[in-house]
Amino acid sequence: MGREEQKEEREVLDSIFPDEITDVSDTVYRISQILDVTNDDGDDSEPPTLILQVEYPEAYPDEAPRLDISAPPNAPKHRYFDVQEDKARLLEALEPTIEENLGMAMVFTLVSTLKDSAELLVSERQKAVQALQEVEAAKAEEEENRKFHGTAVTIESFVAWRDKFKKEMDDIEERRREDALLDMKKARVKEETKLTGKQLWERGLAGKGDEDEDEESVDIEKLKIEA
Repeated sequence: MGREEQKEEREVLDSIFPDEITDVSDTVYRISQILDVTNDDGDDSEPPTLILQVEYPEAYPDEAPRLDISAPPNAPKHRYFDVQEDKARLLEALEPTIEENLGMAMVFTLVSTLKDSAELLVSERQKAVQALQEVEAAKAEEEENRKFHGTAVTIESFVAWRDKFKKEMDDIEERRREDALLDMKKARVKEETKLTGKQLWERGLAGKGDEDEDEESVDIEKLKIEA
């Protein structure tokens, strides 16, 4: 095959990529491809575009075409794809296709292979990020569940909890007894303040002198009422 065959392939490519192919010279042209990728939720950025430049050597297709990959001028940077950083990897991915198709027109196959390789690269990176997010979400959920369910119970932790609980219950009971005793003392003092001298004497809470004074007080009051 020679120059005539190269022109024939170029004409076929022009019918396949009418809006994507651009001539640079008689033996050099470029084909642009928009990658079919799915954006992450909330990401409305444009899909990346790459450009494959093809240069025919004189012996093409018995000799491999000279290839280069670039991005459109001022193309926005994509989260998962960068032509300059990924160029070497993408060109390497084309080598098996070139070897398999030597002696035949191969540019259409190269364009398809390049597009598939770039889309696969984007997909792998998306999945890697999603997997990392899922791992982080699982860790966060596990931590939350650990807070909810508490620490796993062991014999040692149960014994420690039991001893602590028993001490707390003993302290509560001791305070309850102290409070009850204090209430009893307060009630007794209050009751004593309302008793007459005789009642105090009968209960052993006052001396005999108090009793006489109280009785005298009672007799006086009685006399007043009778008068």
